[in-house]
Amino acid sequence: VVEMSKRRSSSANEHPSKRSRPEQEEVEEDGEDDENVADNDQEDCTSDVVSDAGIVESITLKNFMCHSLLGPFAFGSNVNFVVGNNGSGKSAVLTALIVALGGNAQATNRGSSLKGFVKEGESSADVSITLRNKGRDAYKPEVYGPAIMIDLRITREGLRTYKLRGKSGQIVSTKKEELISILDNFNIQVNNPVSVLTQEMSKYFLHSKGEGDKYKFFMKATQLEQMREDFVYIKTTKHVTEDKVGQHSECLKDLKRKYLEKEDRYKSLASLDEMHSKVEELQKQMAWALVAEVEKELEPMKEKLRTDTHSTEKYDEKVDEWKNKVAEAEKKHKQIQEQLEGITQKVQELQPKCAELKTEAQRRNTLFKASEVRLQAAMTESQARAARVEQIQAELENLTHQVSTLGQQIDQYQHASTRAKEEQGKIRREHSVLQRSIDVNKRNLQTLESSRSNRLRRFGEHMPALLSAIQEAHRKGQFKQRPRGPLGYLISLRDPELALAVEVCLKGLLQAFICDNHEDEKVLQGLMAKMFPGSRRPSIITSHFLRQVHDTRKRAVNHPDYPSVLQALEIEDPVVTNCLIDQRGIESILLIKNRAEARRVMQGAHPPANCTQAFSKDGDQIYNNRSYTAEQTRANYLSGDVEEEIRYVPFSLLWRSGIWLYRSTEQSELLTAATIPSLRCKVHVVTCCDLSKTDQEVMKCKHHKKHYDEKRSSHLTNIKTLEANMKSKEQELETSVAKATEICPERMTVRRTARSLDSELNRLKAKINTQQEQQGDREEVVRQYHEALENYKNMAQQMKNLNSFIKSLDSVMNHRLQVYAELRRFLSARCKYYFDSMLAQRGYSGSMTFDHKNETLSISVQPGQGNKADLSDMRCLSGGERSFSTVCFVLSLWAITEAPFRCLDEFDVYMDMVNRRISMDMMLKVAAGQRYRQFIFLTPQSMSSLPQSKIIRILRLKDPDRGQNNSQRSQEQDQ
Repeated sequence: VVEMSKRRSSSANEHPSKRSRPEQEEVEEDGEDDENVADNDQEDCTSDVVSDAGIVESITLKNFMCHSLLGPFAFGSNVNFVVGNNGSGKSAVLTALIVALGGNAQATNRGSSLKGFVKEGESSADVSITLRNKGRDAYKPEVYGPAIMIDLRITREGLRTYKLRGKSGQIVSTKKEELISILDNFNIQVNNPVSVLTQEMSKYFLHSKGEGDKYKFFMKATQLEQMREDFVYIKTTKHVTEDKVGQHSECLKDLKRKYLEKEDRYKSLASLDEMHSKVEELQKQMAWALVAEVEKELEPMKEKLRTDTHSTEKYDEKVDEWKNKVAEAEKKHKQIQEQLEGITQKVQELQPKCAELKTEAQRRNTLFKASEVRLQAAMTESQARAARVEQIQAELENLTHQVSTLGQQIDQYQHASTRAKEEQGKIRREHSVLQRSIDVNKRNLQTLESSRSNRLRRFGEHMPALLSAIQEAHRKGQFKQRPRGPLGYLISLRDPELALAVEVCLKGLLQAFICDNHEDEKVLQGLMAKMFPGSRRPSIITSHFLRQVHDTRKRAVNHPDYPSVLQALEIEDPVVTNCLIDQRGIESILLIKNRAEARRVMQGAHPPANCTQAFSKDGDQIYNNRSYTAEQTRANYLSGDVEEEIRYVPFSLLWRSGIWLYRSTEQSELLTAATIPSLRCKVHVVTCCDLSKTDQEVMKCKHHKKHYDEKRSSHLTNIKTLEANMKSKEQELETSVAKATEICPERMTVRRTARSLDSELNRLKAKINTQQEQQGDREEVVRQYHEALENYKNMAQQMKNLNSFIKSLDSVMNHRLQVYAELRRFLSARCKYYFDSMLAQRGYSGSMTFDHKNETLSISVQPGQGNKADLSDMRCLSGGERSFSTVCFVLSLWAITEAPFRCLDEFDVYMDMVNRRISMDMMLKVAAGQRYRQFIFLTPQSMSSLPQSKIIRILRLKDPDRGQNNSQRSQEQDQ
């Protein structure tokens, strides 16, 4: 499309650069008036410039149409007349010229197909044309020389082949594209009716009476029609291109998606080598990381072994010390036990007496009620006898005395009854409290009995099962860090006397659990939900686990006489220690056994630094400005020997039963005035209290002795275990160093842990295996990637070029349409000017009216000089006058169009002698003024009346011999 428009527009826009011609001055001086244009034309008429390029020097026809041989015909550089009767070959010469110079069969109006130009009986037809190739407009003169020979062969099948030769006869090209380039260079337009006007074209356009036909002829002659068709074609092509751009956009998305997919595979393929290298590097780091971890584990083991070795003597001393204390406490306990047995025997002896007293109390109560009845009767009788006062005055004093005595007795009985009822209510309340205490002790006894085999049961019946479930879940990897708990199970006391104080201090923390993170907390919650479906669950504390105990030196209390809770506890797990520090602040709480001493220390003028509170051994809580008494009387979780606890509970039950018995007996004594001394029961109670205290002392001593025995035994076991572990660790270290040296001889400093390195190694290996399975053949992946990339880039570039082309095309088309309209106006004005000039030469006047909107051309002519109002349409003229006007119209078009030669076929066929002569003179005058252009006129006239001139050449064709093949050569005559 671009090449076509360039070629078509060259005749209208580029001709000023071809030659120094009058048209060039007219275009440049378009702003001047018509007189200047006329002056320029007159000056050019005297020019002797001779055409150098593009004119026809000769033509030869062989087996063309009905002629065996025509030519060669040598043409002059200016005016040429081809003269001959009908059938002599004039039209064959013109047809051969059109066909040889690229025109189609329809343009000749002599046939519809090229094969019709081959002479009957022959296999092919040949046409040879020589074009001049000189001057500055010569086409590749270094290749072709001063002339270009165009040889055309047409086969019987209608095939057309070219041979383009230089002056020397050598073949330069056989391509039609080369011929088109030559024609474009010389501006030869065989399809333009102004360049080559055949009889049929002349009859259709020029002799037609329709104004639309004349306008079409004007448009075709000036190539404005071709330009308009090109514009329409370009616009259509642009719409098609825009549609294709839309289609390509979708295609581009698909190509981009495929390219990105291939790129991912390619990048992953390229990263395989990096991943393999990374695996090797990680394996080296892993080897030395294992060595570093073993060394790190070995160092604290060595330090602990040294420390534990020095601590063995301390445990030996403690065991001996508490062994002696246990012996003393057992001796004292034995004495009190003997006293308790005596008291127990007395209690058993008193139980029948107690029953008798109860019976007596009931009997006395019955008598009391009977006395009340008698009193009532007596009072009634007294009232009855009052009426007889006067009669029995003598008996009044006696009766009055009796009444007074009975009243005193009634008051005594009523007072005793009230006291008895109050005491009974009090005893019932005490009985309820004691019964609840007995029930609690029984439950404690059951718990202690069950904890003989498992100490965990002190913290709840379901606690052993919960810990087993935690261990199983940790073994399966459900926990990132194994939870710790219950906390009370993981701590022990250095001094058992402080058990109650520590329990009151820590409270609910003793049954709590610790988790490292919220994910572990959720797992533990699930386990607790299963173990404690309907009961209260232990609390859970979430805090990050640390291997080292918090440094509390700056905020901890340090007293020379009393330990803090942190100092009083033995905790092996730093996680538990850190939790108690964070949750309760045990480093800042003192333990002072004596309550009075605790109040003196805490509420004195100078309380200990960093101390927030203190606890006595009875659980009392003392602040610097207040204190609270403990409600709890015994330690439930941190107490000593289980067996001692179990032995103590029956004595506690017996002691409480004794109190109840004493209270009951005391009540019976009150009601019945029994003579059993109350002091005996009090002695029993005191004895029971002493026994309980002694039991506690024995339990404490045994607990301490057992504690230090266990600690010493555990200590020695730990030392042996530690030594064995150290030996195993040292062997493991040697093995690890050997393996690491084998993998990487030079030791590496590794900051990451072996666990993280192993995790990354497994991830990389899995990724490598997956990619190797997915990618397949490496070369195929690379090929597909480059192919997809190239396709995407090509399509993207095409889209960019098409969008740029469409944008540029819009701009160019808008500009071209403006130029087209301007050029059409300019050519119309010039055509009108030259038409008026031609008419004026004969004395005619006329007008030419262009209607570009309706595409009509109206020509009006008035023979002779007259008024403009007398102008008549060409249809009103005679045949000769109309033919003359038509010649003027053609000459006007000659003046405004470019071509190296003009060909007219029988232009004067419809003219009379006068108009033929006038028209011929006008043409010769125009030709004389355009020496740079070649004119070829085909006519059946003899042209004998032509003036002698060196610029005119007449080629006379012999009349056809109807009986023989027309193979004559023409006669040439120069005039």
